[in-house]
Amino acid sequence: MLDDPELYIKYLSIVTLMEEDKIEKIKQGFWPKVKKVAGKVPFLADAIALYYAMLDPSTPLKAKLTIAGALAYFLTPFDAMPDILFGAGYIDDAGVVAAVLAAASMYVKEEHKKKAADFLDSNPEGTLEN
Repeated sequence: MLDDPELYIKYLSIVTLMEEDKIEKIKQGFWPKVKKVAGKVPFLADAIALYYAMLDPSTPLKAKLTIAGALAYFLTPFDAMPDILFGAGYIDDAGVVAAVLAAASMYVKEEHKKKAADFLDSNPEGTLEN
């Protein structure tokens, strides 16, 4: 496939569209999850900063997909430790968010962190609106 540039470009286009669809699904489910867990998970500001980094046009696709994977894990209620386990259900999510935050730190800019902090400051628990 690498020998045929046209075929390779078509392949990349298809893969990119599939990956963009995954990012769209994250975008649809993110804010309802944020509203549900506000005040319950200490890493919410980090997850929101990652979300803003994922949306940033300057973030490379590979980093966006890594971030999308972490956010997809966060959105999934049944993972390594189901989120319904009171007090312990988000420990694995916190680990995934922390690992991706460290791996993608060069793409999580101060503006993303500020937007996350501003969002949480302006939306008290129970009244979150995106």
